[in-house]
Amino acid sequence: MNKYSLTEQKVITKMGPPRGPDYDKMKPKKPTGIKDVPRYLKELFGGFNSRLFYIFRLVWEAKPWILFLMMGYSLVSGVLPVIGALISKELINALVSTVAADTAGTVQFSAIMKLMIFQFGFILLSAMISLFYNMVIRISGELVTNHIKLKILYKTKEVDMSSFDMPEFYEKLENASREAGMRPISILQAVFGIISSVISLISFIVILVSVTPLAPVAIIVFSIPTALISFIYRRKNFEYMRRRSKDRRQMQYYSDLMTNKDMAKEIRMFNLSDTFIDCYKDTFSRYFLGIKKLIYAESGWSVGVSLASSGVNCALFLYIAKKVFDGAIKVGDYTLYTGALNSIASGISGLISTFAMIYEGTLFIDNMISFMKEEQHIKPTVDEPLHVTRGIAHRIEFRDVWFTYPGSDHPVIKHLDMTIREGETAVLVGLNGAGKTTIIKLLTRLYDPTEGVILLDGEDIRKYDVKELYDMFGIIFQDFGKYAFTAGENIMFGQVDRGYDESGIVEAAKNADADVFISKLKNGYSTSLMKYFEPDGTELSIGQWQKLSIARAFYASSDFMILDEPTASLDAIAEQEIFNEFEKLREGKTTLFVSHRLSSATTASKIFVIENGELVEEGTHNELMAAQGKYYNLFSTQAKRYVDGGADGGEED
Repeated sequence: MNKYSLTEQKVITKMGPPRGPDYDKMKPKKPTGIKDVPRYLKELFGGFNSRLFYIFRLVWEAKPWILFLMMGYSLVSGVLPVIGALISKELINALVSTVAADTAGTVQFSAIMKLMIFQFGFILLSAMISLFYNMVIRISGELVTNHIKLKILYKTKEVDMSSFDMPEFYEKLENASREAGMRPISILQAVFGIISSVISLISFIVILVSVTPLAPVAIIVFSIPTALISFIYRRKNFEYMRRRSKDRRQMQYYSDLMTNKDMAKEIRMFNLSDTFIDCYKDTFSRYFLGIKKLIYAESGWSVGVSLASSGVNCALFLYIAKKVFDGAIKVGDYTLYTGALNSIASGISGLISTFAMIYEGTLFIDNMISFMKEEQHIKPTVDEPLHVTRGIAHRIEFRDVWFTYPGSDHPVIKHLDMTIREGETAVLVGLNGAGKTTIIKLLTRLYDPTEGVILLDGEDIRKYDVKELYDMFGIIFQDFGKYAFTAGENIMFGQVDRGYDESGIVEAAKNADADVFISKLKNGYSTSLMKYFEPDGTELSIGQWQKLSIARAFYASSDFMILDEPTASLDAIAEQEIFNEFEKLREGKTTLFVSHRLSSATTASKIFVIENGELVEEGTHNELMAAQGKYYNLFSTQAKRYVDGGADGGEED
């Protein structure tokens, strides 16, 4: 959920996003003189080769044959236009010769027919090659897109939880995901298209030089301004897109709010639809304003350069026409030379556009490269990681632990010294925002402390193999997952390595009091939950979902149980039944749980009272009640609410 209020969001959307610390480094400085041009070009094209190589590597990883096929097609397609032009020249010259001789003899016409058949055969062959290539490119695009998406998914699996707290990470993720489309294939098509264009250009230049050597030179000279405009504005476009990543994410956020079924009720009842739509429109208007300015500026420069180039081409056409008029060259040669002129002009223009597109594309691939380079810090701090001993109760010690979330300067956990002994059932108690869930995140090494150390069985928790560490814990988070799978699969996710053990799943559901409602579903444990994919999917209540999440904990074979508000959505009676089952589940295990209903803490062997990220009290229920401190006040206040308001009145949110 967005951390800003609606009013703050609307204010933010009317302001341009701040330019990050890397913006000025990224943007090439304009040259102030001739001597600065090499430096400007170096900054403009810096890293181009490495980015292009990365794209080649991506496609090679997907399917190597894609590169070989593209190379083969580029060579063939490079000579096809020249062959076509030569055939047209011979055909027109043959027609003109026949007409000039005023003869219609069989021999002459049969020669013309052969040329025409050859020409149409060539056209058909070219069309078939193009159709085949386009078919393969579409298939290649799907394969490469899938490969890139998988790379992103695997990388997402590896990145630290702390990354998800940073807006910069979401910017990288959004930009990388956007590149998972056809961009790599389109860039490679363009690269190999350049090879084809160069082959054709060289052939046509050789043809044209025989009549006017200055023509190719003139066309190339007048194409330089076009090239500079294209490259400069491709860079400007990239810079703008990167700076405005926040705008795109905001538009996506407002759009998702309007299409999120969990938010639909509140949005409808609070009449928020028009507000979010207005936020979307305001953000788009600001985003579009900059894009429009870039398009207008580039188009203005391009029109001026195009007028100058067109004047040069017109003069060259007149020159060749005069040669025909004077009898220096044949009519068929006129079509060849003017065709060559057009091909050179369009070829150079195409090369410039293609180079610009490749350049822009490689800049955007930088987004994916940046995402794939996201560093992983949650990993063993020793070369030979320690192995977690399984099947025993474990001891946890927090020693002077401090923690501040990334991007914040306010410590959430401060000077925490806390020990949970082997086989102990410990409870974390405190008001909302005290830091209880953060302690669990540190204990399970989803985050590392900013300062201090956490010990598992006497060793720094950072020395252990991370996967083995995660496998040791059986955990129910406060914000438990709701997955669009079957009811049985939702329970199996408690320990996927165990596989789908039907009898174990049913037993876990019974222990969590979930079998009662699951057995009544249309297809029992095979019933699809939620309506994301199946029209007959079943929607569960929040209490039923919570029982499923508890069943996951029963399904897992863990040594250390962590229960973060495991029964917050259940009534007091259902909660007591679940806790009775937990007594069996935590036998021989160390257990840590958080619950707002302090009645559940009365049987714990240790209670830790957390306030503002600090441990302020610890002891058993009787010890803390006798001390009449923080815990005594919390428990007494809640007990009074139960007495005054009934059983459900004691629940605190």
